[in-house]
Amino acid sequence: MKNIHKIAIPVSVGVLGLLVFNYYSVRIPKGAVAVTHFDAEKYLGRWYEIARFDYKFEKDMDNVTATYSQNSDGSIRVDNKGYNYVKKAWEESIGEAKFVKAPTEGRLKVSFFKPIWSGYNVIDIDENYQYALVAGNSLKYLWILSRTTEIPESIKQRFLEKAKKIGYNIDELIWVKHN
Repeated sequence: MKNIHKIAIPVSVGVLGLLVFNYYSVRIPKGAVAVTHFDAEKYLGRWYEIARFDYKFEKDMDNVTATYSQNSDGSIRVDNKGYNYVKKAWEESIGEAKFVKAPTEGRLKVSFFKPIWSGYNVIDIDENYQYALVAGNSLKYLWILSRTTEIPESIKQRFLEKAKKIGYNIDELIWVKHN
C-alpha cells in the first residue's frame, strides 16, 4: 500500500500541474478578443510572416511561412518553415492546432511538442482573409501575417494600433525579410 502512495501522489501532482500549465498556456492576453464568425476554411492555406517578436523558436529566421491544412480528424495541420540565415539552412516544424471553443471563434491552441499546447488567437483579420493579426497566450507573442510577402500600410497601421492598445510593445517587432 505504501508503494501505491509513493507513485500515485507524484503522478497526481504531475497531472494536475500539466492541466494547470495547459490552461494558462492556451489563454488569450487581457484586452485581446478573438475574431468571432471565424471561417477556418478561408483561413487554411499559406501565410507569410510579416512581423513577429523575437523568440527562440524563430530566432535568426527570414522567409518564414505558415501553411495550414485540414486533418482528417478535424484538427488543423500547421507547417511552419523558415530560412535560418545564421545556420544557412531551411528549418521546418510540423504541429497541430485545435479550437479552444467553437470553430467560429478564432481561438485555437497549437502544439509542436505534445502534450504542451500554446495559445493561437486570431484577434483581427480582414474580410477577405488576406491579412491577420495573431496573439499568443501572452504579450510575448504576436504575429502579423499576409497571404503575400507584403501588407498594405493601412492594414499594418490598423494591426499595430490594435496591438499597442492591448499592451504589446510594437517597437520590439521584427519585420521579416522575404526574398
